[in-house]
Amino acid sequence: MLPVSSRAGAFTPFLDCLFTATSSTCVTGLVVHDTYAYWSAFGQCVILALIQIGGLGLVTLTTFFNIAIGRKLGLRGMHLAQESVASTGPDINQLMKVVMITALTVETAGALLLATVFVPEFGAEGIFISVFTSVSAFCNAGFDIFGRAEPYVSLTGYVGNPIVVGTVGLLIIVGGIGFIVIHDLLQYRRTKKLLLHTRIVIVSTVSLILVGMAFTAVCEWNNPFTLGGLSGTGERLGAAWFHSVSCRTAGFNVFPLEPMHDITKILSSLLMFVGAAPGSTGGGIKCTTFAVIFMTVYSVVRGDEDTVIFRRKVEKSAVYKSLAVMILGILAVTITAACIVATMSGTHAVTGVDALFESVSAFATVGLSAGISAVASTLSRILLIFEMYIGRLGPVTFFLALAMRPTANRKEILPVGKIQIG
Repeated sequence: MLPVSSRAGAFTPFLDCLFTATSSTCVTGLVVHDTYAYWSAFGQCVILALIQIGGLGLVTLTTFFNIAIGRKLGLRGMHLAQESVASTGPDINQLMKVVMITALTVETAGALLLATVFVPEFGAEGIFISVFTSVSAFCNAGFDIFGRAEPYVSLTGYVGNPIVVGTVGLLIIVGGIGFIVIHDLLQYRRTKKLLLHTRIVIVSTVSLILVGMAFTAVCEWNNPFTLGGLSGTGERLGAAWFHSVSCRTAGFNVFPLEPMHDITKILSSLLMFVGAAPGSTGGGIKCTTFAVIFMTVYSVVRGDEDTVIFRRKVEKSAVYKSLAVMILGILAVTITAACIVATMSGTHAVTGVDALFESVSAFATVGLSAGISAVASTLSRILLIFEMYIGRLGPVTFFLALAMRPTANRKEILPVGKIQIG
């Protein structure tokens, strides 16, 4: 809110600041003001710091620095650290080092690659632009500082630049697969095997990106306002690939989103709702949750008693939690979308599809916008803030915290009830 944070040198309204701070910390990317046009260099640095803290997690950062200074972790500290990166392994010290080294290495490499484009274009300022974009991409935040000529343009001016599109896309993917997967892949040369979690994340990530790319290309190929306005088959395919990748909770875009066909917005909403992997910098219900639910349906259709993935039986508790995460996510998204439609009318009236798109983007901490956040009503902004918070914490974790009830030692012996299904 400080005047030094805005270019105009004036205080920014509290709700606008709360929305921006929440979007930064939850690495969402939805904005009420263009990051470059409205915020000063100081304000942009505050946003960048919040993105880095939110992407890696406050617990992860504090745990790493405690380890670095030689302070031993207690049982509670180890448990919190494991929860912050979705780990069940005992060697949390090594994993924390992998998290920090991976983040620093990948973000530095991304910044250096982007600097080859931005430094020649913007001079010394291109260094900060490269660092900001690299951190925002790796943390799946979607904030950008390219609104010099026109606000809210994101990466649309670089759709034909393979270095920018490719580098940002790869940063999004690496940040979105999760640190457990990165650690497991780094250990593969020694162990010669991959965790079931790693295999599920890799297969589901590749599948969702390819399906999203193909669907986007088919639906938008001849749309003159999106892919149809681009030159050449390669540029259109690259833009379709990047959009599919960005729907994994990143929030960058290389073509305008408002003029997309409704069917593309609905598919994009589904991709955003699934999101990235557990223990990553991304959000959504997570690709492992989607895989468990999909394979549960497949197993039921086949008449199997258990959910089986890669010849491994999935625990019933994982199936129940996956269903709970999905249902709670659907409720949060639907209620918010309905409220957005109901509270915005007149010159700022929105369609149901656009409201759903914006709502899913907030819940899945994506940041892709149909242009609603900047003109949303007060109630709509509050609901979007609430959704970003739920989406970053995880719906089950959030509602368990509200319930203030322990999750263990509540087993009771109850009579079996018969219910007809289907």
